[in-house]
Amino acid sequence: MAVDIKSKRGVVSKPPYELYMTFVDMRNFVQFLPEEKKQGVTADFDTIHAEVQGFNIGVKVMSRTPYSKIEYADDGAPFHFSLKLHFDPAQDPYKTDFHIEMNADLNFMMKTILGSKLQQGLDKVVDALVDMSEGRMPEGFDPSSMKV
Repeated sequence: MAVDIKSKRGVVSKPPYELYMTFVDMRNFVQFLPEEKKQGVTADFDTIHAEVQGFNIGVKVMSRTPYSKIEYADDGAPFHFSLKLHFDPAQDPYKTDFHIEMNADLNFMMKTILGSKLQQGLDKVVDALVDMSEGRMPEGFDPSSMKV
């Protein structure tokens, strides 16, 4: 069963091209992991793979529209999914109106268990980007609790 989820919108205090460049290269994601969590994570420009809670999960870039959209899809995961990150210009040219769209193939049970958690997760990503772009630590963020 296909599930479509749209995150909230957030205005990130970075221009679209700068925020886009953070997400365009999958190797950039590895640098945000604590050193002890990097083991077993492999990434190149187009893909990233890791073991998360016993599951091998991979994500690959499907398309890039410079400075406005990046599309990702699973590259080996317990369920099929795709993500679209949107980097729209805000009224202020030094800010970005950012949001995420997710499409996931979930059976009824997975939809019941994960549906609201996926929505909350996407919204937290948007909130964290807004907070970090304004020099604040994201709410509830504890780097030592990151699990990969």
